[in-house]
Amino acid sequence: MTDRGDILSYGSVKEVAPILGYKQLYIQTASSFIGGTDTFTIDLTGFGCRNVAAIFATFQSTAGQVLAASTASVSATTAGVATVGTAASGTGVYGIILYAY
Repeated sequence: MTDRGDILSYGSVKEVAPILGYKQLYIQTASSFIGGTDTFTIDLTGFGCRNVAAIFATFQSTAGQVLAASTASVSATTAGVATVGTAASGTGVYGIILYAY
């Protein structure tokens, strides 16, 4: 696996809606992200969170193309920093919704 480091260094994170104490974060990787191989980290403390409740993902071979369902997972959360990876769907843009608290 290739650890690409903090998602903010090559992708984006937007807080969509704080609901009942949970934060919903939309994460978008760069188009060079390799599913099943690359991982990234996200510092949840920067969004007022420390733990992950749920995660969902989509895949696009290039930005703005047809979405396909994908699988994302959090392999570890240490001191509020989560390490995220995806299923082997290929190289492209991953859109990830992460619910954290």
